[in-house]
Amino acid sequence: MLKQHSKFFEHLMLLGDLVVIACCWLLAYALRFYLPGIMPEAHTPPLQPYFWMLVPVLVIWAAVFRVFDLHRPRRIAMRSREVWDITKASTVSVLILMAVSFLYRDFFFSRLVVFLFWTMSILSLSLLRVFSRAVLRTSRRRHFNLRHALVIGTGDTAQKLGEILQSHLELGVRIIGFLGESHSLVRQPIAVAPVLGLYEDIAKVMAQKTVDMVFIALPLESSHLFEHILEGIGDSTVDIKVIPDFYRYATLRGSIEEYEGVPIVSLQDTPLYGWNLVGKRAFDIGGASLALLLVSPLLMLIGGLIKLTSPGPILYRQTRTGLDGKIFSMLKFRTMHIDAEVETGPVWAHADDKRCTPIGSILRRTSLDELPQFWNVLRGEMSIVGPRPERPEFILQFRERIPQYMLRHKMKAGMTGWAQVNGWRGNTSIEKRLEYDLYYIEHWSLWFDIKIMLLTVWKGFVHRHAY
Repeated sequence: MLKQHSKFFEHLMLLGDLVVIACCWLLAYALRFYLPGIMPEAHTPPLQPYFWMLVPVLVIWAAVFRVFDLHRPRRIAMRSREVWDITKASTVSVLILMAVSFLYRDFFFSRLVVFLFWTMSILSLSLLRVFSRAVLRTSRRRHFNLRHALVIGTGDTAQKLGEILQSHLELGVRIIGFLGESHSLVRQPIAVAPVLGLYEDIAKVMAQKTVDMVFIALPLESSHLFEHILEGIGDSTVDIKVIPDFYRYATLRGSIEEYEGVPIVSLQDTPLYGWNLVGKRAFDIGGASLALLLVSPLLMLIGGLIKLTSPGPILYRQTRTGLDGKIFSMLKFRTMHIDAEVETGPVWAHADDKRCTPIGSILRRTSLDELPQFWNVLRGEMSIVGPRPERPEFILQFRERIPQYMLRHKMKAGMTGWAQVNGWRGNTSIEKRLEYDLYYIEHWSLWFDIKIMLLTVWKGFVHRHAY
C-alpha cells in the first residue's frame, strides 16, 4: 500500500511539474511580446508555433526529470540539494530544447522567451517543491503518510539516528525497534524504541511487523555481519539505508560523494574548491580593492602620524600561519617601538603594554593597525573573512594541548571572522575561538561572509580585548 502511495505522489508531482512548465512557457511568450517596455517588436509572432512547441517541451522535461530522478521520495534530504537538482535538470532540458528548436527551419523562437522560461521554470518549480514538501511535512507531523523503520544496531550511531528521527517528525519515519548483536546489548534500554531481538531475528521481525525501511547502523567491529543481515532481509522490497559508523570520526565538513558508482566518504575537507574558490577569491579581490580605494586618505594620515611620533618604519611585517599551515608575512601598521620583543620574545599584548607607541595603542584599540592587511588579501595570502592567523610560535603551543586546532587552517586566514564578531579576540579563550572558527568553516558560504562583514561594521572596531 505504501509503495502505491509513493507512486501516486510521484505521479502527482510529475503532473504538477508539467502544469507549471506549460504555464511558464506561455507566460514567457506573453512577457516577451505583450509586456510594455520589453523590446517591442514591429511584428508580434503568432502564438501557434509556441503553443505546439509545448509538446516537445513537456516530453523533454518529463524525460530529463526522470533521468535526474527528481520525483523520488526525499524524506531524508536537504531542500537546497533538491533546488540544485532542479536547476541542473532544467538547464539540461533547455539545452536540449534549443537543439530541437533548430529543426524548425521556417520559424525562429525568441532567445529571450527561452531565457525567461528557463529562469521562471526553475523558480516556480522550486517554490512548488517547497510548498508540496511543507504540506507533506505537516501531514506527517499529524501521523499521516508514515514509514515504519527497523534499525539494525544498538550502538551510539544507531541511537543517534533514532534520536534524530524522533526529533524530526516531519520526516514521517517511525522507528518500530532495534536489533542488537548479543543478549547483553538487547537488554540495554533505548529510549526511542524497544530492542526487538538479535540480528539473526531480522527475518522473523519483518514477517511479524510492518517494515518499510531498514537502517543498518552497525558498529565497525560488527561489519562482518553485514552480509548475513542482507541475507535475512532477502528479496523483501523494503528500502535499505546504511549509516556508516566511521562517519562519527568526521572532523570538518564530512560528506559523501559518488564517483563512477563508488561512494566516497570524506571525513575532513575544505569548502574552498571549484566555484566556491572562484567566488570567494573574486569577492576578496573586489572587496579589498574597494576598501583600499576608500581608506587610502586614512592610510596616508596614519602613516604620517606613525612617522612623526616614533622612529622606525611605518609598516610592520609579522610571520603568521595561513591556509594549509603555510607561513606568510602579515602587514600591520607599526604600533610598538623597534625591537619591542628582543627581551620578552613572542608574547601576547596586554592592557597598558609599555611596548606600544602613543599612536600605536590607539591604533590597536580601534583595530586600525589591521588595515594594511587588505594588501595581503589582494596578494592571496589572506581573505577578508576567515579565522584570524596566529604566530607560528603560539601555534606550536596550541596544537599540543588543543585537539583539532590545526583544522582552522583548512580555510584561508581572514582580517575578521566569526570568532571575532562574537567577542573571541585578543587574549581570550583559544578553545572558544577554535569552536567558532570550525563552525564558520563547517557552515561557510558567501552570504555568511557578508553577514560577518556587516557585523564587523555594526559592532565597531573597538573591543575591550583589543590592546
